Amino acid sequence: MENYGGYFKALRESKGMTLREVEKRTDVSNAYLSQLESGKIKQPSPLTLHKLSETYEVGYETLMEKVGYPVPERLSRKQEEDKGSIAYRVGSITNDEEVELLNYLKFMRSRKK
Repeated sequence: MENYGGYFKALRESKGMTLREVEKRTDVSNAYLSQLESGKIKQPSPLTLHKLSETYEVGYETLMEKVGYPVPERLSRKQEEDKGSIAYRVGSITNDEEVELLNYLKFMRSRKK
């Protein structure tokens, strides 16, 4: 994915978290997270991606794939076959559609508060 910064920002916002809250949960600095979301970090480390995957409740393989790391095909395919996944329920979606869905989820959650 060329510009995955928007994806990371949408993930964070869909959870209703600030950069500081993510920093506290992951021990990844607020400044680094900001640079990641703005696209200034070109290749985050697998360790950072693992911490973020746990915090955002997204598959580690998904984040690895988003930033361009190779992921074995069987792991990528397994996510699509998971009956709880969006892809299983609505079919394949583009990266842009995924970001829009995350933004909509953020909006829906903000209305409930």
